[in-house]
Amino acid sequence: MIQGTTSDAGKSTLVAGLCRAWARRGVAVAPFKPQNMALNSAVTVDGGEIGRSQYLQAQAAGVPATTDLNPVLLKPSSDIGAQVIVHGHAIAAMNAADYHHYKREAMTAVLASHGRLSAQYARVLVEGAGSPAEINLREGDIANMGFAEAVDCPVILVADIDKGGVFAHLVGTLELLADSEAARVAGFVINRFRGDIALLQPGLDWLEARTGKPVLGVLPYLTGLHLDAEDALETGQQAGADALVVQVPVTPRISNHTDFDALRAHPGVDLQFIGPGQTPGPADLIVLAGSKNTRADCDWLKAAGWEARLKRHLRYGGKVLGICGGYQMLGREIADPDGIEDVPGTTAGFGLFDLATRLDANKRLQNRAGRLASGAAVTGYRIHCGVTTGADCGRPFVELEDGPDGALSADGQLAGTYLHGLFDTATGCDAILAWAGHADGGAVDQNTRREASLDRLADAIEAAMDIEALP
Repeated sequence: MIQGTTSDAGKSTLVAGLCRAWARRGVAVAPFKPQNMALNSAVTVDGGEIGRSQYLQAQAAGVPATTDLNPVLLKPSSDIGAQVIVHGHAIAAMNAADYHHYKREAMTAVLASHGRLSAQYARVLVEGAGSPAEINLREGDIANMGFAEAVDCPVILVADIDKGGVFAHLVGTLELLADSEAARVAGFVINRFRGDIALLQPGLDWLEARTGKPVLGVLPYLTGLHLDAEDALETGQQAGADALVVQVPVTPRISNHTDFDALRAHPGVDLQFIGPGQTPGPADLIVLAGSKNTRADCDWLKAAGWEARLKRHLRYGGKVLGICGGYQMLGREIADPDGIEDVPGTTAGFGLFDLATRLDANKRLQNRAGRLASGAAVTGYRIHCGVTTGADCGRPFVELEDGPDGALSADGQLAGTYLHGLFDTATGCDAILAWAGHADGGAVDQNTRREASLDRLADAIEAAMDIEALP
């Protein structure tokens, strides 16, 4: 099991790299994360939903992405509540206190999934969540040491040296563990190191002498890795002055922003995530992303001035695209009479499409292929609650294998769809960017880029660690 001293220490990346390294050696290996909290998710081959990082790790291992890889997924809809997904399907919306009481049942689901994976694969690589030293979450823990103790597996502790304080993180975490938990820590991995490792060696020697545990590897800082993020938003690379400007407002419950990874890496695109308090400049394309609380995020956008900005942008010839929850916001209203995402009620949308959405408990989880209205081939996935109807559905933006999806305005300036991953294939990305005003092509297939990054990551791990000696 890979646990981290902090969130974003490198757990997901290390698991992905080890999965690829072992898979290249012919080892049947599978990733596993007992409990994940993330708004970036993916649709599995067995028709469920898991965290995006486990989907990536399955690709690294060369195994089917099933719901057993991430049996418990929490998708926050507010600061104190989340949708609880077990074995790929939403079972309830719970506040933190309710979920704390539910953990015993959640552990049963976790152990069942781990048992099935262990029977199928020679090696199961488990990823922890956050830090094992979060004292307030220790009781009933299913994500870190509570799970490790339940299945009696060794633990590798990873820390990020780039942020500073790496020795304090490692020693402090170890000191806060129970004796039995500390005993199962087999060693440390230091992540994101840059510089002369000879200057780090005295610190490594001190750490091993102080703790009695080995440093199993020091991984280099790798720039330019194109791997799906679990939650962190990253800005795009430097783009030229003539680049197509794509703006994405960052709402409080933005989800599946991995939709924009291909744009972030595109040399002809200036991708701008516009956060709270930022004043956006001119843009060619504005994209409203998915949301875990569509009505609340729609109200947030209105309060931030985006309704007037969208209408002004369209008047001056700009393009607007809504994806999933962003598509729902472009219609007349979003109704949630049963309180699927939040308190029951109806919220007025931006009224740019003659459409209305009614949320329901039946979440659509589908991997799909199809063609844009322009004829370009696309592939992607749908994860959404709600049915959208109205006159503008008569001009679909995408024709999928099982029917039309989304809407395209009569003047061609406004589009919406439930299909995530539109930009991941080069054909789809080039076609949408051409619609927005960038006709030079240049998109790279996101899956090809991801495969190259996984191999590069595995190469770096194998150079820095003796993976055959790992417990």
